[in-house]
Amino acid sequence: MIEQATFSLRGRNPDVLTCIANLSNDEVFTPPEFANRMLDTLAVGWAAGNDGADIWADNSVRFLDPCTKSGVFLRQIATRLIDGLETEIPDLQTRVDHILTKQLFGIGITRLTSLLARRSLYCSKHAMGEHSVAKSFASDSGNIWFERMDHDWDKGRCRFCGAGEAIFDRDEGLETHAYAFTHTNKIDARVAEMFGDDMQFDVIIGNPPYQITGGGGGTNDAPIYQEFVRQAMRLEPRYLSMVIPSRWMAGGRGLGEFRAEFLGDRRVRTLVDYENAKDAFPSVGIGGGICYFLWDRDNVGECESIYHRNNATTGPHPRNEASRVFRRRFHLSHATISRFSQAA
Repeated sequence: MIEQATFSLRGRNPDVLTCIANLSNDEVFTPPEFANRMLDTLAVGWAAGNDGADIWADNSVRFLDPCTKSGVFLRQIATRLIDGLETEIPDLQTRVDHILTKQLFGIGITRLTSLLARRSLYCSKHAMGEHSVAKSFASDSGNIWFERMDHDWDKGRCRFCGAGEAIFDRDEGLETHAYAFTHTNKIDARVAEMFGDDMQFDVIIGNPPYQITGGGGGTNDAPIYQEFVRQAMRLEPRYLSMVIPSRWMAGGRGLGEFRAEFLGDRRVRTLVDYENAKDAFPSVGIGGGICYFLWDRDNVGECESIYHRNNATTGPHPRNEASRVFRRRFHLSHATISRFSQAA
């Protein structure tokens, strides 16, 4: 007891989510500090589109992380909602139960990450367990869904993600990395199977897996994060925010079409780019940097871009200035990037 008290008096309360090692360079845990930056951007966008309203004081907003790993986004959202809804729902247990059962939803990318996410959000890997802070669930998985999926093989590769059959056609005891959110042509039906027919999400937010091995390693590794973005857009949330590698700006394998779609989408209202990924993800190297964006379904217009480089931040820039920065960052031709400035 004395040791515990002494430790507490040091003024430090370590966050376990800052200490977990990444699963791989493809499935990267999001640092809590970075998740909070994205949530701050979301809150600003929500207020701008909703007459100054505070998203954290709204008990009707539904959030989905479609690729939850550590559960950091859902946990940080829960923390903000617990504070923001205190006046409306004064009793703490009632407030916590409402937030966890009615507002926060996640899809685990593996069995392990689904357990981690439940532990982060419910303080127990069992949503109905003795130590769970939620007391109203009817299922031990709570609102964190996971089931093992299989790839859809066609001539040795998965037709959804390009994974190599020789590597990922695995026994029942091994993870397949066939992500439920992207391995379907009917995402509305898939989400209805998970959470119910009447489920419509106001906010989708997360950090998707970045790539998957195609069979030969190296350049055969296929990017898959763009498919998470596309599927999320098909669900038509009011707001969408994801952190993804910045390599899409330069195109490359399977990304040319996505780049054209993204740069021409005037619902992308904020783009925050980190040239050195270690400025945001200190424990992992991601070539080309990383970025996150805020997509606003009902508020079409100018996109503001913010750039972090060599410990300096510039912006927000309007699209015409952003196009110049894009060209410098990835050595793109004016013709390649002109769609971005013209889209505004």
